[in-house]
Amino acid sequence: MKNQYGMPLMGFGTYGRTGAAGIAAISLALETGYRHLDTAQDYNTEREVGEAVRASGLARNEVFLTTKVATQNFAEGRLVPSLRKSCEEIGVDQVDLALIHWPSPRGEVPLATYLTQLAEAQSLGLASLMGVSNFTIALLEEAEAILGKGAIVNNQVELNPYITNAKLAAYCNSREISVTCYQPISKGRLKDDPVLTRIGKQHGASVEQVALAWEMARGYCAIPTSSRAERIRSNYEATRLSLAPDEIAAIDALDRGRRAVDPAWGPEWD
Repeated sequence: MKNQYGMPLMGFGTYGRTGAAGIAAISLALETGYRHLDTAQDYNTEREVGEAVRASGLARNEVFLTTKVATQNFAEGRLVPSLRKSCEEIGVDQVDLALIHWPSPRGEVPLATYLTQLAEAQSLGLASLMGVSNFTIALLEEAEAILGKGAIVNNQVELNPYITNAKLAAYCNSREISVTCYQPISKGRLKDDPVLTRIGKQHGASVEQVALAWEMARGYCAIPTSSRAERIRSNYEATRLSLAPDEIAAIDALDRGRRAVDPAWGPEWD
């Protein structure tokens, strides 16, 4: 399953997947069937992603690659060289999607300064598509005013059954901005949920598979990660799980607004 921009809805996150063990985990993900890898300058996993892709024998156009630009590279003249270095680390001429990882902390760098550089990087061929991460509705509206409608194609945010981010996701859908869920299985915090457990039993599926299937049913991309082979394979099985409308609605109702990633310098969330 892919969205309108060619992004496979099931992706593999690479936060923490460093060194030889990281390469092994990413390689197993590709062997399992994942075709969307998510990395970032701040993860220090771009090299591992590149090595795993090359070792897989898959053609470049078979794997959708996302990376994210770190906030320290927002100043004038820094973003394009940083993204060029990212491509070199991965070993590609171009990533499929380049995201702004966070809005500038406390607005220290004006939004226009780094968004126009991101657009420049795209025009230079360093990224096929561009997007953002951790952007609120207000920031997305400002981004559209700077770059024009349709320039931003993705917003990566914390989203799972306990933080559905429904208002923001609905806005993104209305603007043709695809949504990618980070922490899509809430780092194990969903495991004892009775609703997810009940739905899982009806399908012979794990709670994590149910959460991932719900996200994909909503049209979102999900990027779970793990170092464990059984979990990497199990998460991918969610692509084969189809939920009924009443099950999707029951999961929608689980929202607790429970945000796990909330730095003091972050934006004012919707």
